Amino acid sequence: MNAISPPSELLEKASIKAQQARLIKALKPVLPEDALLWEPEDTIPYECDGLAAYRRMPLAVALPEDEAQVIAIIKICHQLEIPIVPRGSGTGLSGGAMPITNGLVLSLAKLKKIIAIDPFSRTAIVQPGVRNLAISEAVAQYGLYYAPDPSSQIACSIGGNVGENSGGVHCLKYGLTLQNVLRIRAVLINGEVVEFGGLSPDSPGLDLISIFIGSEGMLGVVTEITVKLIPKPTLARVIIASFDDIEKGGNAVAAIIAAGIIPAGLEMMDKATTRAVDEFVHAGYDLDAEAILLCESDGTPEEVAEEIERMEKVLQNSGASRIQVSQDEAERLRFWSGRKNAFPAAGRIAADYYCMDGTIPRRQIATLLKRIKQMEEKYQLGCLNVFHAGDGNMHPLILFNGADPDEWHRAEEFGTDILESCIELGGTITGEHGVGIEKINSMCVQFGESERNLFWGVKASFDPKKLLNPDKAIPTLNRCAEYGRMRISGGKLPHPELERF
Repeated sequence: MNAISPPSELLEKASIKAQQARLIKALKPVLPEDALLWEPEDTIPYECDGLAAYRRMPLAVALPEDEAQVIAIIKICHQLEIPIVPRGSGTGLSGGAMPITNGLVLSLAKLKKIIAIDPFSRTAIVQPGVRNLAISEAVAQYGLYYAPDPSSQIACSIGGNVGENSGGVHCLKYGLTLQNVLRIRAVLINGEVVEFGGLSPDSPGLDLISIFIGSEGMLGVVTEITVKLIPKPTLARVIIASFDDIEKGGNAVAAIIAAGIIPAGLEMMDKATTRAVDEFVHAGYDLDAEAILLCESDGTPEEVAEEIERMEKVLQNSGASRIQVSQDEAERLRFWSGRKNAFPAAGRIAADYYCMDGTIPRRQIATLLKRIKQMEEKYQLGCLNVFHAGDGNMHPLILFNGADPDEWHRAEEFGTDILESCIELGGTITGEHGVGIEKINSMCVQFGESERNLFWGVKASFDPKKLLNPDKAIPTLNRCAEYGRMRISGGKLPHPELERF
């Protein structure tokens, strides 16, 4: 016998159905037939982003082909007071693109034109659906490239990079998305088109581009981005330094920066990670080392030779047990292939993995790694540690089996423990993956009520009805109060967003 749903649940389902019907009726006249999806079999690919543990089904998915259609969609949702979740390629790792049950997913995937390339001013104007790597591929003929290079750069979109302020292995020297985007064109919730930034060194008015980049789709919908391009270096070489102790490796990172050296890339992996990735891509790593550092230098041959020599001396003085320097471009790419493939390598040795994204002061790297080792015992789960060591952006990969609800719960607790350790050590809960829904509870720990009220004030100035990506990034007072009670009692606030794993 089938269970009968309670009246309140039936009423809620009927209300959602009615809202869906109103939305579809309003959107049909402004979109091509294949640009509006609402049947479950069509919308299920959009139920989550790269954080697949949290899933929801939207009312519908809109796939506009130009800015005019984006404006029309937003105006309709504003009038009907239907929430909007902007979405790029869906590679985000914090649940920022997870749908709202009573809302619309606004996919920018079809806005993928490279509008203009100016090799003289070293800029490119692109639409938000353009893949990160596609920009560098398009401008390579001019000897230029786009610097931010997330591990997912082959798939992630530049619009998503703007939403999360993404970085990559070369962010230490060349900066995150914020330092490489000059201008943004976006649509506000009322349909108004605005521009932030500009091509001049100091644009007039408030520096709103710094607020917009990293705002996770909560302030507006991006339709056009002007990025900064830089010349390809004449030469690049990378050092792999092995350490027989994690603490020595962590201290070596601080020593390199203290010596006044800013490498093009400065990454670290622990023993478990190097073994996992070397089995996958055969990068040639030292599998006996407790930790390895990848330190890259780029520039002219003279600059690279000098910087490599200086870094070798610092690494030797820091206790490196082995140092390898790439001898040609093929070897350099092979050395980096392991770091770039750390996430898929984790997927080969565990049913699931949970990627964290805390940031700490460089001097605390060894301290946090030791704590994570203790947490592995506490939660009885493995963890691969790989991170942007140069700026202290940690990416622990917690290994678990998602088919076991208890393991997933322990993985969540493990992740929360790591984030709150980052705060305790003087860091922050995110470096480049954003808050989304994954870290919203930890926002209650890092920021006080007055600070969160300021965040809400910024949100309200752009989106007073809270229709753009609601329930993400900024926790409510009630959520923080409940989370505080749960932490005191030894429990944990469950994510209401978790419908099924």
